[in-house]
Amino acid sequence: MKTKLSLYALALLLCAGLPVASSSGAVAISVGIAPPLIPVYEQPLCPAPGYIWTPGYWGWGPFGYYWVPGEWVFPPRVGLLWTPGYWGYRGGNYAFIDGYWGPTVGFYGGINYGYGYFGSGYYGGRWSGNTFLYNTAVSRVSPSITTTYVNREVARNAGGNRASFNGPGGVQAKPTAQDKAAAKAERVKPTATQRARAETAKKDPALRATNNRGKPKAEAVQTFRNKNRTGAAATAESAAATGKKGGSRAARANTSAAAKKAEPARRGAAENATRLKTERSRRETKAQPTREAASRRAHAAPTRRTAEPKRAAPARREAQRAPSAPRRAEAVQRRQPAPGARKGAPARASENAKKKKNKKEKPGD
Repeated sequence: MKTKLSLYALALLLCAGLPVASSSGAVAISVGIAPPLIPVYEQPLCPAPGYIWTPGYWGWGPFGYYWVPGEWVFPPRVGLLWTPGYWGYRGGNYAFIDGYWGPTVGFYGGINYGYGYFGSGYYGGRWSGNTFLYNTAVSRVSPSITTTYVNREVARNAGGNRASFNGPGGVQAKPTAQDKAAAKAERVKPTATQRARAETAKKDPALRATNNRGKPKAEAVQTFRNKNRTGAAATAESAAATGKKGGSRAARANTSAAAKKAEPARRGAAENATRLKTERSRRETKAQPTREAASRRAHAAPTRRTAEPKRAAPARREAQRAPSAPRRAEAVQRRQPAPGARKGAPARASENAKKKKNKKEKPGD
């Protein structure tokens, strides 16, 4: 293992980083060793409205490649999007082209950084006026953020290639006409927060590829985030998001600057929240009569069902048709002869009536 590390260290010495000029005019670094693969990690929650995700990338320092974890960052102003930097193969070396802010997302080598940066464009969110909307099918945001939407179709743009450079052996992608147009549009350099974060990551041994073999542990990334939150830049962003002041004089100065930059985003978020609240109140007011009518019907329904005859009615009608026990007894008693009547009396009365009739009908009388 020591032999492998020694050979890697020797290669780093032989391939020391040299600054070169990229096609965009930004200063880049050129080395003879390809950067490691893009590691897979969980995106932290977006802390507040107005932040935009900037993915992690491999930087180059005195000890070779080091991982700069991704983070949510306030844009320099409303309406700007982040185009990540990337490594490209040029003339036998690998050169890093810096990222930038602009009105549209430009070419970033076709690198699949994940969480909306799938190689072309950005699908984690979009601007709507002064408000940034987050696509929760791709981005992880705090539950307190209501400016969201869902578009699951963008998942098909996520490829499986995790190469961190453009060129032979990596991603074979070329800029489109839209990417070329974005390259000619306005460009804004990375913010002070982004530059400070990269410098801090450079000094963290746990994020160096020589120590983690190109696979930084999740614990090391989380520890870096926790430590980075205590810095002046993190204090300024936290204060800008909560509206509080505190910390050192430098921190308060950064807080004031960050608050001025974040003011349009916060104002847009507040306006959007007010608009959503008004719309929700209008819908509830409109639906109130419908709910009241439904409630009246629900309370009146049991009364109607109680008044209607139930299945016991046929049984009652059958009972009405059937004679009661006392009536049956009276009918039987009437059919029976009286106690003093003689047996056979009706039969003799019938015979006497027949004899009288025969006498009347004899001829000659």
